This record gives sequence, C-alpha cells and structure tokens, in this order.
Amino acid sequence: MSEDILRMRGITKRFPGVLALDGVDMRVKRASIHALVGENGAGKSTLMKILSGVYAHGDFEGEIELEGRPARFRNIRDSEESGVVIIHQELALVSELSIAENIYLGNEQTKRGVISWDRTNAEAARLMEQVGLHEHPQTLVEKIGVGKQQLVEIAKALSKQVKLLILDEPTAALNDSDSENLLELLKQLRENGVTCIIISHKLGEVLAVADEITVLRDGQTIETLHTVDDAVTEDRLIKSMVGRDLAHLYPPHTPDIGETFFEVSDWTVHHPEHRERVVVNNAALTVARGEIVGLAGLMGAGRTEFAMSVFGRSWGGNISGEVTLDGRRLRLNSVADAIRAGIAYATEDRKQYGLHLDYDLRENFTLPGLDKVSKNGVIDLHKVTSVAERLRGDFGVKAPSVYQLAGNLSGGNQQKIVLGKWVFTEPELLILDEPTRGIDVGAKYEIYELIQELVDQGKGVLMISSELPELLGMCDRIYAMSAGHITGQVDRENATQEELMRLMTLETASGGEEQRQ
Repeated sequence: MSEDILRMRGITKRFPGVLALDGVDMRVKRASIHALVGENGAGKSTLMKILSGVYAHGDFEGEIELEGRPARFRNIRDSEESGVVIIHQELALVSELSIAENIYLGNEQTKRGVISWDRTNAEAARLMEQVGLHEHPQTLVEKIGVGKQQLVEIAKALSKQVKLLILDEPTAALNDSDSENLLELLKQLRENGVTCIIISHKLGEVLAVADEITVLRDGQTIETLHTVDDAVTEDRLIKSMVGRDLAHLYPPHTPDIGETFFEVSDWTVHHPEHRERVVVNNAALTVARGEIVGLAGLMGAGRTEFAMSVFGRSWGGNISGEVTLDGRRLRLNSVADAIRAGIAYATEDRKQYGLHLDYDLRENFTLPGLDKVSKNGVIDLHKVTSVAERLRGDFGVKAPSVYQLAGNLSGGNQQKIVLGKWVFTEPELLILDEPTRGIDVGAKYEIYELIQELVDQGKGVLMISSELPELLGMCDRIYAMSAGHITGQVDRENATQEELMRLMTLETASGGEEQRQ
C-alpha cells in the first residue's frame, strides 16, 4: 500500500477572467497532518473545493488519486462516500437543531425507514466522547460556543467514516484555549489513522502540528516542506508565501500624536434581551489624533459590545454614559448619527455584517456614503464607478474590475473593501474590530500600512484584536478589558504580553484607575 493517501497532479482551475490554479501538484501521506498555506487568493480553498467535490470533475483540469485509485467526484456526496470530508471556515450547522441532529443531518439513523432517536443520540454521544465534547446530545447548537461547534463538525465528519479530513481555517474564530484543544484533537485523529489537511494563516499553529507543509503562491505550487527534516521557521514560510523577505511583521512607524479628540466616559451597556445583565460597566477611554489605541481582552470581555454600542447604539440596551468628539458631546442614537458625527466601525465579521457579498465593489464601497454620490436623492452611477475605481487603487484591491462581486474575492481583498468603504465616509475615528482575522501575512502588512496612513492624516484609530503581538506591534497605547470593565492601560514602551494578560484576567476591575504610563 502506498504511503500517499492523496496525489493531485496538474490541477488547473479557471474562473471568468481569473486563472485560480495553474498546474498545482500536491501529495499527502497517510495518517499525517498536512498544512496548506499561502496568501489570500493563492488558491488554497479552491484546491480543497476541487478535492471535496464542491467543484465537480470536469470543471477543472488535472488528476486526483485517492488511495491509489482515480477520484472523479461529481459532488460533495461522492467525495464523502469515498471518505473525504471538508469543514469550511463558515460552519455548516443548523443552530436551531440539537448536536445529535446536526451530526446525523443528511445521514439519519433509521429503522424501517423511521428515524431512531435512541440510536441517533447514543451514536452521537459516542462520537462526542471521541472528540472531547462534553455536552448532552440534545443540546441545541445555538447554546454552545464556536469552539464546541467545531467539535460538532468533526464528530459529524467521523460519523461519515472519514479518511481524509479537510479543515479550512479551523481556529480563525477560536480563543487560545479552544485552538489548543482543537490542535490536540487533530493529533489524536492522526494517531487513529485519520489524515488531516489544514488551511491556516496562523503559522505558529501550523508549525506546531503539521508533518508537511505545501506552499501555494499565485495559483502555483511553490514547494512542500517537511517540518522536521527541513527545520522550517515562520520566516522561512513567510518568504515562500509572499515571494520576498518581510523584515518586519509590522511596518515601521513614527507616530505624530496630537491632542486628545475622542473620549468615552462612564459608559455602561446592558444586554439587549436580558436587561438585568451588565455587559459593559462604567468604561472610559480616550483617543488622540494620530494615535492607534488598542483594546485587548479575552473572549467575552465586552470589547465588541463596547464598540458596537458606541457606534450608534447598534448593540445593547439601557445604554448610559457620554461620548465627546473635539469637545462636543455627541448624541449617537443610530448608526446614521455615528457616521454623520465622524465615527466608523469595521466589524469583526466581514462576511455577515461588513459586506454585501452579492453586490459588486462599486456598491460595497459607496453604500455607507450614498449622500456623497447622489444629488436630490438620485445616485450618480458615473460618480459611483469613479469613486470605486479610486478606492480600488488606493487600497490595492486585486479584482478584475469594480463590477466584480465582493463574494468572489479573497479574504484579504474583502477586508480592504471594508476599510475602503468606511474611509469613504471620511471618519475622524475609525474603530477596527479584528481587522486582520483570517487573512495572510502579506495582506496583513498592507492593511497595517493603510491603518498607519490614516493616523498620519490626523485621524484616530481604536483597534480591537485577540492577537496580543498585533496590538503590541501596531498600537501606541493599549487598554485592557475584563468582564466588561476597563482594567488598565499601558503605553508602547511598557507594554508586554505578560502585563496585558495580567490586566485581561483581573477578577476585580479597577474601572481604569490602574494604569501604567
């Protein structure tokens, strides 16, 4: 029996105006963890969609062999019957159904044509035990966190007798603890004979678990590295991915910080449905012109809730406190109020809330500022196109034209559109919630440069990130948040991961009084 479970040769895939894959070769060893890395748009997800039958045999050129036999999948069902299962970054679960129902959805456990719920729940419990998910099988999926939902997806894959498991950005939305648990599970699956292919931009995690790493760039195979034999480092991977050395992960920048112009004080927010629950408690922070201010915190600390509540009360209930900009007290009762006041908020979930994926670049770039491209209520389509062309160039969006649908672009390019559309509103303060989540190191660098260009124009940026190195590398000052409280702040010179983590895990918050200047 060949040690390779998978061989892909000469895989070429074309879309209108785009050559997505150009003769890609990849071999994957049986019972191994094989990582697939590359910049956004390199072709990673396209290659895996071909392998999993999302793109049917005949829609691409090249050959696939699975366990030494030709694989010609017409659809996902064909690939799953052969033991190939893909878990996409956007999980395919039905939140209103139970864990057990989700695991066996489309693969129902029946007896004489009738679903056996006893068998369904018992088999689900066995699979849940196997993946370390300690919940009742009848628990609704909407009641568990994203980390546990990932485990439901893996249990679902195991129910299909998976041989080759593909995971697209499996830890992108997970905290450090859930990510570590998931990676340990992948190692266990490898010990049990399951082969895994993971797509990830988190190179540290890739190096921690992968046996081999294939690098794609511009739709072509660059190389396959053996993590042990080749002594692979993050710098080595980055150079292979982007085709050049990145001397710094973060662009060098000398800030020109002016006067404080934005201030939030005594800010308290209650949960919109459970009004007795305080989510943000008496928070206060300031931002100066030309300053990048970070907001650190563990999952559930209240960072996103704070940002969305400030942005025109787009989240929360019974909100109290004061927001001032250039000394003026703002009344922000709607998103429109916030935009008019000069505040913009780039969401952490660009696919659901940040973009209209079935709209083109022109529409996405100009939607927040339609008043700028219209007269007497009539939109000037020539101006819309002109603005979109300018923003596409300014933000380096790689697309065939401004008529390209946003949903057809890579994650990095989508994120540039999100930034571009809010810059189009000419904000004084730009709130960025996880601005580089799920994008590669090359695109991250470009977005960091765009952020620095904004503050060099005298704007202010409030940056929320779960990656402490990113905050330390980009921010001039960083606030920490824990259980809805601002627990302190540190400046660039005194900021360390250890100090931030201490502030992020304080059991009793100081309301911002504990500061390191």
